[in-house]
Amino acid sequence: MSVAGITAENAENLEDIEKQWAVKSFHHAETYFRLVSSIPPNKIKLTPIDDEIYTAFRAEFPDLDVGILKEMEDFKTDKSKAKWREFIMKYEDKVEDFNFGTLLRNRSGEDYGPDNCFFVTRFQFLCIEIARNREGSNDALCKK
Repeated sequence: MSVAGITAENAENLEDIEKQWAVKSFHHAETYFRLVSSIPPNKIKLTPIDDEIYTAFRAEFPDLDVGILKEMEDFKTDKSKAKWREFIMKYEDKVEDFNFGTLLRNRSGEDYGPDNCFFVTRFQFLCIEIARNREGSNDALCKK
């Protein structure tokens, strides 16, 4: 089943589409965790504009603790959703698949799991993981 041509306006909550997105999100999570567990995180480059993303993210969210995320407070309140939405849209034409869904770990020192992940946009994932990699939050994951 193809998802081409489906927009927010004409989409139905089709179970097959939801399963496809879930599988794709899980595959992305597995792949990223293998990467961050095997390469020193400060050596990982996720996009060609990591520096720009990191600088803009920290200017917009200077106090966000990327080591331990609070899903509701940091991402799901009306205020935080509006702030994220405005920030994300600045990168609509700069980051491919910026609004695709992706899993993000709540606690950076642990693997993905039922109680350690939630759904965010790809751009939110990039902001958090670039910051984690640069600020040392993912260092303990790298197998020496």
